[in-house]
Parts: sequence; C-alpha cells; structure tokens
Amino acid sequence: ESCTNAEVVAAVDVNTLANDVYKHNFPSTPLWAKTIEGITLKEFDRLSFDMILMSPPCQPFTRIGLQGDVSDPRTKSFLYILDILPRLQKLPKYLLLENVKGFESSSARIELLKTLATCGFKYQEFLLSPTCLGIPNSRLRYFLIAKLQEPFSCQAPDQYPEDILKDKVTGKTSSSLSSEEKNLDPNIGPDCNSKKSLPKGAFLFKLETVEEIERKQDQDNDSSIQMLKDFLEEENEEMSQYFLPPKSLLRYAFLLDIVKPTCRRSTCFTKGYGHYVEGTGSVLQTAVDVQLESVFKHIEELPEEEKLMKLSTLKLRYFTPREIANLHGFPLEFGFPEKVTTKQCYRLLGNSLNVHVVAKLISILL
Repeated sequence: ESCTNAEVVAAVDVNTLANDVYKHNFPSTPLWAKTIEGITLKEFDRLSFDMILMSPPCQPFTRIGLQGDVSDPRTKSFLYILDILPRLQKLPKYLLLENVKGFESSSARIELLKTLATCGFKYQEFLLSPTCLGIPNSRLRYFLIAKLQEPFSCQAPDQYPEDILKDKVTGKTSSSLSSEEKNLDPNIGPDCNSKKSLPKGAFLFKLETVEEIERKQDQDNDSSIQMLKDFLEEENEEMSQYFLPPKSLLRYAFLLDIVKPTCRRSTCFTKGYGHYVEGTGSVLQTAVDVQLESVFKHIEELPEEEKLMKLSTLKLRYFTPREIANLHGFPLEFGFPEKVTTKQCYRLLGNSLNVHVVAKLISILL
C-alpha cells in the first residue's frame, strides 16, 4: 500500500485470536506471542530493526474510560519500550505510533516526546480520520511519526485547519496539539435527505438536532469522499444473519446511526459492534426507497407491533466483517480462519486501524 520494500523481522502480540488471524494471512512472518516487556534488550538488539510500528493498548487513554494513563498497568509495555529505546545498540531510523484521541493530552505522550528528544528523533503528530483520504468512515486517531536526526522534508503548519478530517493529511512538529482539535468528531447520526428550517437546537425525528442533520448532509454532499456502496458486498441470502433482531429495533431505534449505500459517512466501528448496538457503529438501510423520516414520524405513539412493522420496512442490517475490512483498507486477499466467529471478527476489526491512513503516513515518513 505504501509502496515500501520492507521485511517484517518480528510481529509481537499476546492476543491468541489476533495471532491466529495474523498467521493465517502472513504465515512466513516471525510471530512472537509474548509481552513486549518479556523481550530482553539483547533480543531487541539481535533483531537490528530499522523501524518500529506500534499501537500500544488504548484503554488507559480512551475518553470514555478511567484514563489511568501511565498508572494503568496496561501502559507497562509502552513504558518498557521507552526505557529500552535509548539503550539499543542501533537506534531504529523510523517510528510510527497509533493510539486513540486522548493520547495527545496524556502523560505517556510527554514521556514519549522526552525519549524521542533524548535519542535525537524529529517528529510530527496528527489527529486523522480515514475521511481525510476520501473513505466514508469516521475513525479519529492520534498518530506520531518520527525519524532519526533527519528533519521532515515539508514542515507542517502551526495550526490544524478545521476541516483536517476531510481535506488532507497534515501535522506539526510542536509539542502540543491545537485546541480546535479537541472536539473533532464528525459523525453522530440520519438519512441523507431534505433539510428542515427549524430553530437551532430543535429536535427532529430520531432525537436529532438540526445541527446534526446538517452536518450529516454536508458529509453526504462531499464528493471528495466515496459512497459506502463502493465498499459493500452483494446482497444475498447469507445477509439475513446480519439483520437487526426485533428486540434491538424496538429498543434502540432512536439511537441508531442509519446510513444508506449512497451515503458518504459511517461512524467508528468498535469491538462491540454486532453485540452491542448503541455507539458501536452505523447500520445499513438496505430498503433504499423508504424514507427514514416517514418511518420515524409519530412512531413513538404506535403500539409495539405496529412500531416493529414500520421499522422492519427499513431492512436494517449490520455491516459485514468483510465490509468493515474494506472500509479499513484491508486487501481483498485478507481473510479470517474458518474457526473465527462473526463476533470475534467484529472484535478484532474494532481494535484495528485504517491501512490507507497508515500507508500514507509511512510514505511521508520515508
């Protein structure tokens, strides 16, 4: 993807399932099923690697978690790398790190920058979503790229533009991120249809405000972003397993982020997708001719049976694992071993990252 000729000298993970999928797709790559802190300095030196690509556990930094930061035991492996890095016989030339939004304001990031400075690395930081590359999926993540001694060929601006998420990959070299990024999260919810001239803050159908409706319409009208239909599988009988069950329709109808194949947006798919409904990712309306507003208008006044009948006309289903993999930029030859369940696929994909974004950053880095 990044057109870089490289050999992976070691892939390291403790998740058995993730390792099974990795071996299935990269059978010849050395896979170390152990913790990072279980690797000695001598073992690191023997690898003599030129680049580190890492995605430390995000739980200590996620905005909805406890934000334990460096005091969280799950940060141990990351801090171990920071301790090892200056002591390596040969420093790597390049480094790329990914984590959740929230890492940019963490103590762990401060420790990282101190270590990079000690070792003589130049770095750039980014808050990026796949929408910046024309992909209709919001997945805002923190990235840092660093290279040893050699400065980057093009310095990034002092401030991120407000539309960073859909215009271009950009970044900067200063030690703090601009305040306007703190609330960047482009997706919250409905249909790609007509605007209503209502007072700001007024709620429309589906508990959404005019502002939310307009933001989604703006996204769906942005021709620089592809339509979801470019990433979807063909509808067939096997798709029936992905349709939302009646209980979920009745309980979560007003909270669902519903998109059509012609929409140019989808919310972030998390590891709970397909198991939990609220806030785990968009669902697809396959009955494309049905107007969302006509279904939800006065629906709360209907008895449960009629309500279910109305909601069923939308033919809502979850995105399949393959479709989410497509949005993440995984190649068509990527697959899961037969023993991996759909729920497990969703969990792994929810913990994954976007291949296109990483490839773009590697090309900038090199």
